[in-house]
This record gives sequence, C-alpha cells and structure tokens, in this order.
Amino acid sequence: MTNTQHALSWKNYLALCKPRVVALIVFTVIVGMLLATPGLPPLSNFIYGIVGIALSASSAAAINHFIDQKADAEMGRTKGRPLPMGELSSWHVLTFAGIIGVSGILLLIIKINILTAFLTFLSLIGYAVIYTVYLKKMTPQNIVIGGAAGAAPPVLGWAAITGEVHPHALLLFLIIFVWTPPHFWALAIARREEYAKADIPMLPVTHGVEFTRLQILLYTILLLITTLLPYLTGMSGLIYLVTAVVLGIGFIYFAVQMMRKKDNKTAMRTFGYSIVYLMLIFAALLIDHYVPVTLS
Repeated sequence: MTNTQHALSWKNYLALCKPRVVALIVFTVIVGMLLATPGLPPLSNFIYGIVGIALSASSAAAINHFIDQKADAEMGRTKGRPLPMGELSSWHVLTFAGIIGVSGILLLIIKINILTAFLTFLSLIGYAVIYTVYLKKMTPQNIVIGGAAGAAPPVLGWAAITGEVHPHALLLFLIIFVWTPPHFWALAIARREEYAKADIPMLPVTHGVEFTRLQILLYTILLLITTLLPYLTGMSGLIYLVTAVVLGIGFIYFAVQMMRKKDNKTAMRTFGYSIVYLMLIFAALLIDHYVPVTLS
C-alpha cells in the first residue's frame, strides 16, 4: 500500500469517529471532571477517563456510520462519508468500532471504576442502537428521547473522578438534554428535504417547518430557565449567571429570527450559534468554578 493509500485509509477511519462531535463530547467530559472536585482531579483518572470515554464515543459514531450508510448515501450532507463512497467496507467499520469500543470500556473498568464504565456503555448503546436503529426512524421525537445519550458525557466525567453521580452532574446533563432539540431541529429545518428523501421522520418533515420553529423558540426559553439552576442551587456564581443569561437571550434571539425570516440560512446560523453556545456556557461553568465572584 502506498503512502497516499495509507493516508486515505487513516483519514477514513478518523472520519468514522466524527472528530468534531467527539471533541465537543470530550470538552463536556473535562468540564464534568473539573467541576467534580474543588481543586484539580487526579491526573491518572483525568487522562484514562478522557481516553476511555473518547474511544467509546468514537465507537458509537462508527456504528452510527454503519447503520445509517443507506440513508447517508441519499443525503447531500453525508454522502461523502467513507461507507457511501466505498472507501471502507462494513466489515472494516464494524471491526474498527468493536476494537476501540471494547478497548475504551476495558480501560474504564481497569483504570477508573465500574460505574463510569457501565454508564459509558449505556450511552454507547443508547446512541448507536436505541437512537440510531429505533428512535431515528420511529418518531419525530427521536432527538428529544435520544438526547439522553448525548447529554451523558459530563456525568461520565464526574463519575470518573468521584465514583458517583452527584445532583450537580445531573444539572449538567439537564442543560445538554434541553439544548439538544433546538440544536438539531435548526439543522433539520435547513436539511428537511434530505431527511424526507431518506425517510427519516424529523420534526420539520412530519409536522412542518412552522411548528418546528415554534418548538425551537419554546425550547430556547426553557433552556434559559434550565441554565439558571446551577446558580440557584449554589453550584455556580455570578460569572456563570451573567454568561448564561446573555447566551440564553442570544439563543432566543436566533429562534425569533427563525420565526421572522423563515429561510435556511438563518436556520444554519442558529445551528452554528447553538454549538458555540454550549461550548461557552460550559466554559463559563469552569471559569466560575476556579474564579468565584460573589456580591459583597
């Protein structure tokens, strides 16, 4: 095999892992780890936890590629993926997913704790099987129900450091859980024709674009309320509170703009903002944790 073929092969395997998605997952895992302790977490738990959870998330992503390969081939956004392009076979993908998935879970069992390994395994099954195989094709509420798997990473990070699921970790879970529907539905509006062609019952396909825009607005309002809980429960302070309010109002602004302009460009701008929103609000949690500010 030539160097070019080797590079292409590794590029395809990397694409299976959905690196941008996994990077966001790892970021929320790290935030969960750092919030779990007043100081810095043990270095071994920090490193092994990140690697184990990242491998498991990458495995789930690869399984998603395998299961969705026919639908991916019909959608402009995904038709360039390795399986639709014929760059990798189904056997290659499943073998790769199995190796990194088992490696990730075993690493968590051996180096972290059983609870983190168990919860990570549940998240893998929740996304790769329950969501991808069943929910995605069964109901327009697929994102709402399946969002539980995507909201788990900060809980996994917390458990990797403390060996328990703390109520504050569940608040992090709740934020991502409520964030997920407006995040994905904005994309679904812009790509609704592709989802319809692939026979995936996303909300704008089954209930129309106007209804979906209203749901996005309602969820962004609910999200703003939800993000106040870390401050109201004493988990976070003023830095986080101000950031959450400003970012939340910004998200609502984009949702209102979607109600007014009704074009795909605005929907994609909202989708893009939602990603920045999640990164910044978790960064604010982290900054507030280490730089506490109180009213005098």
